[in-house]
Amino acid sequence: MQVALHETERIDDLLTHDLKIIQSEEVFAFSLDAVLLARFCTVPPRGKIVDLCSGNGVIPLLLSTRTPAAEIWGVEIQERLAGMGKRNIELNGLQDRLHMVHADLKQIHRTLGASGYDLVTVNPPYLPVPAGEQNRNEHVAAARHELFCTLEDVVASSAKLLKTGGKMAMVHRPNRLVDICTLMRQYRVEPKRVRFVHPRQGEEAMMVLIEGIRDGKADMRTLPPLFVHEEGGRYCGELHAVFYGEKSELEAGGQKSPENERNRG
Repeated sequence: MQVALHETERIDDLLTHDLKIIQSEEVFAFSLDAVLLARFCTVPPRGKIVDLCSGNGVIPLLLSTRTPAAEIWGVEIQERLAGMGKRNIELNGLQDRLHMVHADLKQIHRTLGASGYDLVTVNPPYLPVPAGEQNRNEHVAAARHELFCTLEDVVASSAKLLKTGGKMAMVHRPNRLVDICTLMRQYRVEPKRVRFVHPRQGEEAMMVLIEGIRDGKADMRTLPPLFVHEEGGRYCGELHAVFYGEKSELEAGGQKSPENERNRG
């Protein structure tokens, strides 16, 4: 389907399942963290999924390749990005089960309904609002800094959306992991799986992927680290397979525990 492009926008190939995406360096272009989150989280074969801080809707697009029947909502507070997300859904002909909502995540449970979702994903702004000058590009500033929502807002809103046994998955910076786990427990989302992402072996982690279960039991597993680059700067084999659609999920991130997670919570 053809859709209108605004100034500075382009259409890129998502490299998997023939998906295309509208992006703009001036407004929003997705990065590695969004791809990793979409391939790390535990996706239900059916049911309902919400992606908070959705930007141009890249995570809902990628999640659609991992579940044949689940309905997916993206939630974005910036009107221009929400509009871009809607056009991305139309561009890929996924209007039957993907939706983009222009809304504040702090109130989204009033719009979409509370306690009814199987999975909430979120790639939130990583940085607190700076005391000094911030990026003059409002879209870039909002993507980087907690201008519209804090980390607590993100966790609290996710918890309100989830049904008992539903999962929340987030990507963030490792220096916020203690805060994330503390807030998840405060809002009754038990941390279950954590995976650190490193640029390459021998370097500190640059990202952390974490998944929790609403009203789950205490039993957190630390998965093997993911090293993005091999020697020579090539992507590692696991990431290459994910990028090009050979695998639908990260290998270690997708491992299931010996006991059925729904039974053990």
